[in-house]
Amino acid sequence: MSMEDLYHDIILDHYKSPRNRAPELEGSQVHVHHSNPLCGDELDLRLRVSDDTVDAVAFDGEGCSISMASASAMSQAVAGRELGDAEDLAEAFRLMMHGEGVKREDDLLDGIAFQGVAKFPVRVKCALLGWMALRDAIESYRSGEEARRVTYDDGDEPA
Repeated sequence: MSMEDLYHDIILDHYKSPRNRAPELEGSQVHVHHSNPLCGDELDLRLRVSDDTVDAVAFDGEGCSISMASASAMSQAVAGRELGDAEDLAEAFRLMMHGEGVKREDDLLDGIAFQGVAKFPVRVKCALLGWMALRDAIESYRSGEEARRVTYDDGDEPA
């Protein structure tokens, strides 16, 4: 089995059996909604923080297999991490999706499987949706916001 096949299987597994997918998260302090009307992906992310650490994360939404599987992989990779570390991991994922090399491969866990998606620019936004929602959720938490809604317009990219 090639590495590409293995990564495909990991992505498919996260899509078929998503981790931490739930419409609500008990005790969550932040809820962000990200949408990409160009492709129809919608994602709700809820975050519970304790002692400056991601205590729990849950997502729900509708979208392509890449966006939903990536959100699932993200939810596993950041659980239990300090907020700053989770932000750094989201940035490492973003850079990987833009073909700028792989950093923190071990910390990305199954997120590394999305490395090949970088070859398809139209799919990069899909893979980034959950990770950028996480970044916004952390920012919202720090600024005291309870909810935030972000829509990517044509040409916009989760930065």
